[in-house]
Amino acid sequence: MFSHDATLEFAYEEETRARVVYDAVAREIGEIDDERSRARIDRDGPVLTLAVDARDRTALRAALNTWCTLIDVAERSTALGGRFETG
Repeated sequence: MFSHDATLEFAYEEETRARVVYDAVAREIGEIDDERSRARIDRDGPVLTLAVDARDRTALRAALNTWCTLIDVAERSTALGGRFETG
C-alpha cells in the first residue's frame, strides 16, 4: 500500500517544450519504479503533471529527487538545443 503521495505541475510557455520534456522523461516510467515508489507523468498542453506514490516519506523524497532531476536535465537540454535552432 502506498500511503504517501505528491503531485507536481510544471508549466511551460510553449507546448512544444512541454512535449519534448515529456517525451524525454516519460520513457523512464516503469523503469525506475520499485516496491517502495511509483510515478506517473501526464501532459495537457503546456503543463506536465508528475504524480509520485510511495510507501514512506523517505521513498517519496528519493523518488521526487530522482524525477525532478530527470525533468531538470530534460529542461536544460531543450534550452540548450533551442540555442542552436535555425530557421
